[in-house]
Amino acid sequence: MSFAQLKKKSRNNLEFLQKELEKTVSGKQVDERFWKPEVDASGNGYAVIRFLPAPDGETVPWAKVYSHAFQGPGGWYIENSLTTVNEKDPVGEVNRQHWNAGTEEGKEVARRQKRKLSYYSNILVVKDPKHPDNEGKVFLYKYGKKIHDKILAAMQPEFQDETPVNVFDLWEGANFKLKIKKVAGFWNYDSSEFDSVSALSSDDTELEAIWKQEHSLEAFLAKDQFKSYEDLERRLNFVLGSAQRAAAPTVDSEEFEPVKAPEQSSFRAKVSANSSPVKKEAVVDDDDALSYFAKLAEED
Repeated sequence: MSFAQLKKKSRNNLEFLQKELEKTVSGKQVDERFWKPEVDASGNGYAVIRFLPAPDGETVPWAKVYSHAFQGPGGWYIENSLTTVNEKDPVGEVNRQHWNAGTEEGKEVARRQKRKLSYYSNILVVKDPKHPDNEGKVFLYKYGKKIHDKILAAMQPEFQDETPVNVFDLWEGANFKLKIKKVAGFWNYDSSEFDSVSALSSDDTELEAIWKQEHSLEAFLAKDQFKSYEDLERRLNFVLGSAQRAAAPTVDSEEFEPVKAPEQSSFRAKVSANSSPVKKEAVVDDDDALSYFAKLAEED
């Protein structure tokens, strides 16, 4: 870098250094792959995003992850659940014991410790009033059941006069207008909606370039994202203050149903996500509950 370049860079360097300084002060490691909307002082937020098809070599345009976040006598338990990958999880077994005991106290404990559901997708940020520099860029986006329900409603409408839309499609998808209001301390997405069907771009070369920037979603389901049953059990016993647990009943109330998509070949067919009806999920959780609990744990 020449001295002249240094002088030119200095004019735009303050904002960059301010952002970097915020990271060091907060002590948090920020994952730059993720995008998250921001709200104003009144708790309202607005952005426009486009859900993108499955990355190259993958079949489903979202990753579905279960996790647990609750506090016990020994501290916080915030871990991914092995039920995500269709394996038994120690928290699920403890919760079944509490639930099957038949007492209201036991059921309340099971509800408090139930698993949370999150989804991960690739998105293109179309409009971000708070951070216009994000516009036109590809990010990962973490969202919950409420937004996923809106995706399902678009892809699998309830009424005959409504046309199904594959919102993950580059050519025949739709932009998502994200409208956030603060209700009872949590972000509410009820006013969010999909726009009319439109191509993300008329230029396939541009669309392919966007597609190739996507991040792996299957990585969220990789083995290194989950601790072993034994490690989770040790952590759970520590948090709950119990040295040993009795054997769990055989009744299984936390079933995982993997979602499959068809094989595809050409670029256009390859990146057009499956638009066939998608089965609705049975688990209900607030979108930002896990982030809320994680924040509480950090404050302790």
